[in-house]
Amino acid sequence: MADAVHGVAARPVPTRARALRLSGLEPLNVGDESLFVNIGERTNVTGSRAFARLVLAGDYAGALVVARQQVENGAQVIDVNMDEAMLDSEKAMATFLRLAAAEPDIARVPFMIDSSKWSVIEAGLKCVQGKPIVNSISMKEGEAEFLRQARLCRKYGAAVVVMAFDEKGRLTASSAASKSAARLRAPHAAGRFPARGHRLRSEHLRRGDRARKSTRATASTTSSSALAARQPAARQGLRRRVEFFVLVPRNDAVREAMHTAFLYHAIRAGMSMGIVNAGQLGVYEQLEPQLRERVEDVIFNRRPDATERLIEVASTVKAAPRKAPRTKPGAAVRSRSDSCTPSSTAFPRTSSLTPRRRASSMPGRSR
Repeated sequence: MADAVHGVAARPVPTRARALRLSGLEPLNVGDESLFVNIGERTNVTGSRAFARLVLAGDYAGALVVARQQVENGAQVIDVNMDEAMLDSEKAMATFLRLAAAEPDIARVPFMIDSSKWSVIEAGLKCVQGKPIVNSISMKEGEAEFLRQARLCRKYGAAVVVMAFDEKGRLTASSAASKSAARLRAPHAAGRFPARGHRLRSEHLRRGDRARKSTRATASTTSSSALAARQPAARQGLRRRVEFFVLVPRNDAVREAMHTAFLYHAIRAGMSMGIVNAGQLGVYEQLEPQLRERVEDVIFNRRPDATERLIEVASTVKAAPRKAPRTKPGAAVRSRSDSCTPSSTAFPRTSSLTPRRRASSMPGRSR
């Protein structure tokens, strides 16, 4: 054998393109040219009252229907959160993920295990398949605990969301977020964690509150640009909570217009992933011009009377009627196009995600 290969050059090791690589039953690669990745928010007991009622009643079959509808509506990752005072959160997380794993039309996408308790996250990591995302770890409890959790995430084979928190609290200003970027890279340095496995998350929640003339939405886009420059290999994400804190309660049309405009500008600034209701993403160019102008005045704090002007126009705006579900609850998902992301008119990136393949055709895997 040695004689047969004598003088033959070794096979060159191929260079893989830099990407965040996730998987359920099917792979999901998120690279520099990928579209915005929608993470479905409805399988979250703190964010969906309907899902919370089903889980509290022990109706996991109904809860799986909610997850299936998120995938049907275009979610490329499913966010699962069981943080509810009336629940055994660890048991509920493990039960739901095991049941979801038996549903190929749900389990084909990666899961995001979302909890403020590490014990709940670890319970989910022990029973999930593929490569999930942990949401989240931070330095709130100190750098030593932060690194311990990061090493365990690495051991379980998960990507991580690194929350923009330190021991002093939430980091919202772009300067503070940029200065803390080196500390947020600690799992990469100490835990042999690939930088592309990081997903940075900052939160800027309040807009349109007369009592608080905050500039958090502007700070969000600014910090996204700063973090993208400091850590180009890490993906950036934001939970869609640019809440509408003004005197127009339950105006879905205005709220969705604010979400659409904010996401459009945040993505242009470098945000690549977001926890959203995948079935309710609007198209930026289709927003009514006057409403779009006044929404952006509030988001970017462009004038002192922005909130009052938005209230004036909000009373004339009505939400469009909801479309009927594509399939009946419990029906199997039909084949979809390679990209589940809304059209490029909604978001500025133009390249599609890496095409999905059926699990049976993936090298080294079998059903």
